[in-house]
Amino acid sequence: MNKSYIILLLSFTFSAQAQVNEQEKLRQLEIQRQTDKQRAIDRQIDSVAQLIDLERYEEADKKIISILKNVRSVPSDITFYLGKNSYYLSKYKQSVDWLNKYIQLKGTTGQFSQEAINIKAKAEVELLKERAIESQQAAQVFSKDFDIDCGPTGKVVCPVCHGSTVIIKKGYFGNTYKTCGYCNKVGTISCEDYNKLLKGQLQPTAN
Repeated sequence: MNKSYIILLLSFTFSAQAQVNEQEKLRQLEIQRQTDKQRAIDRQIDSVAQLIDLERYEEADKKIISILKNVRSVPSDITFYLGKNSYYLSKYKQSVDWLNKYIQLKGTTGQFSQEAINIKAKAEVELLKERAIESQQAAQVFSKDFDIDCGPTGKVVCPVCHGSTVIIKKGYFGNTYKTCGYCNKVGTISCEDYNKLLKGQLQPTAN
């Protein structure tokens, strides 16, 4: 083996090793970057928990929104704190949705699973109350003897079929299609019929 060949071989070996070392260095730097980023997120999550404990719910909400804007995937703990904080802000639908996400992610063994289940139950009760009140208010409004002005055309898009003239019902064995009995196959109804429909006084025509 001649001397020049040995030098070339050693040069190639050193070059390859240097490349491996550089790749490993870059990998370690990326790991460190991700670790630092996660620590920063964890600190922000801890601050959210503290704000909620101090009953500073609006500040906690802003902090959560800030975190969500700066992450690609939502940490499971944030789904819990967002659901919990939403409950205290009387955003019951949002509370139920996010607490459900936490429970789906962690099951019954997560750090906050039991608390999430308890808060979700209370949020669901409040949500039912809200919907009952909304239903009563709607009934009170439409029980009054007045008509809604539909504008200069005197017509509105049929709220039953949404203008398609067809009502689609989904079933276990596929969809069924039925001609809308309210809009007379034109996709719109008169203002008079619209007001009757709102008051439950409009009957569909037979198909």
